[in-house]
Amino acid sequence: MTVTTAVPAPTDAVSCADETRAAVVAAAARSDAAHGDRRIVAFFCRECAYAAADATGNARISLPTTIRSVLVPCTGRVSPLHLLTALAEGADGVYVAGCLEGQCHYREGNFHALDRVLFVQRLLDSVGVEPQRCQMFTMSAADSPKFVAAAKTMHKAIGDLPPLQRGTMGDPAMAPAGSPSRPRGGAV
Repeated sequence: MTVTTAVPAPTDAVSCADETRAAVVAAAARSDAAHGDRRIVAFFCRECAYAAADATGNARISLPTTIRSVLVPCTGRVSPLHLLTALAEGADGVYVAGCLEGQCHYREGNFHALDRVLFVQRLLDSVGVEPQRCQMFTMSAADSPKFVAAAKTMHKAIGDLPPLQRGTMGDPAMAPAGSPSRPRGGAV
């Protein structure tokens, strides 16, 4: 995987070829106080979305600076754990951008990614987190307007939501119900 701090500059990416969470955590952990600490982690397939990002950068089209990109060989390599880790480590939203449906360079990767994004949306909804925080977009390599639209759509969607609330493992409110460290009764 590759991590960048701004979408239109794919040349500043850091490579992480294995499926460790390090790239995701690093992308989500980066903060820019000028943007109120709102962060969006985007997973781009190398063949289409990243090529569209490159074309967008070459055309000098401005994009929201809240987006941190992670380059993957194929969106099929993005697991629910990557998406959830990004959210847990500081991102307010995540999205996956890949090849058009039925035109994946690795046959079915984008279909697997779509299934995983839908799974994460259901999971987020089941724990009371807005499912709009996780989305998927498809585009061709030459479709930089669609790439820009996806980035702006996600930026607006996350901007319209409240900041994602997180607890810490040492916080008694995060302890399992009935555990000695969690207060009984009253507000948590």
